[in-house]
Amino acid sequence: MSRTRWWWIRHAPVTENNGTIYGDADLNCDCSNLEAFTALAHRLPEQAIWVTTPLLRTRQTAEALFKQKAFLPEPSYYEVREFQEQSFGEWQGMTHKELGEKRNKAWHRFWLAPASEAPPGGESFLDLLLRTDKAIDRLNHDHQGQDIVVIAHGGTIRAAVAKALDLSPEKALGLAIDNLSLTQLDYYTAENDPFTDQSSWGVGCLNAAPLAFNFNQTS
Repeated sequence: MSRTRWWWIRHAPVTENNGTIYGDADLNCDCSNLEAFTALAHRLPEQAIWVTTPLLRTRQTAEALFKQKAFLPEPSYYEVREFQEQSFGEWQGMTHKELGEKRNKAWHRFWLAPASEAPPGGESFLDLLLRTDKAIDRLNHDHQGQDIVVIAHGGTIRAAVAKALDLSPEKALGLAIDNLSLTQLDYYTAENDPFTDQSSWGVGCLNAAPLAFNFNQTS
C-alpha cells in the first residue's frame, strides 16, 4: 500500500476584519507568534509538496513557517484555487449581530447557515466541499505516496476531514478548526491504482494546537 500524507494547517489569525464576517476576502494575518510557528514547523516533514490558496494570509503563513526550519529542497509553494475559503457574498463585512438581524435571528446551531444555503452572491458550504473533494482527488493522483502540506482555511479543512471520515456536510460544520492548528490525514491506496476499492483514509490528528507538539516527535 502507498500512503500519501496530508498536513492541513489553518492560516494565522487575520488582522483586519474587526470582528466581521470575512470569508474569502483577501486579508493580512498576524505571524508574530514565533513560538507557535517554530513548534509547528518542527512537526512538519522536511520534504513535502507545499500548497497555499490564492489568499494572502495563506502565503504569509507558509513563508513564516519557512523561516523557522530548514526544509528541503528550498521551500516553495503553488496555489490551488479550489482550497480557497467559502465566499459569503453579501454577508462579508457584516458583524454577526448585523447578519442575525438580517436573517431575523434564524441562526444555524453552530454556523452562519445550513450547509446547503448559499448567501446572496456567495456559495454554500456544500459547494466548498465539492470543489475541495475534487482537488484532493487530483493531488492524491499527482503526488501519490508523498507529503502534502496545505496552508488553507477553516472551511476547507472541515471539508477535507468530511471527505476522510465520510461526514455529512452538516456534521462537518460542527468541527472546530483553530488558527495555526494542524490536521493530519493519511490516504492509503494500492501502489499502482490510486482509486480502487482498496483506498482508505486515516486521521493522525485533528485541530492540534502547535504548542502541544513535542519537538522530538518524528515526522
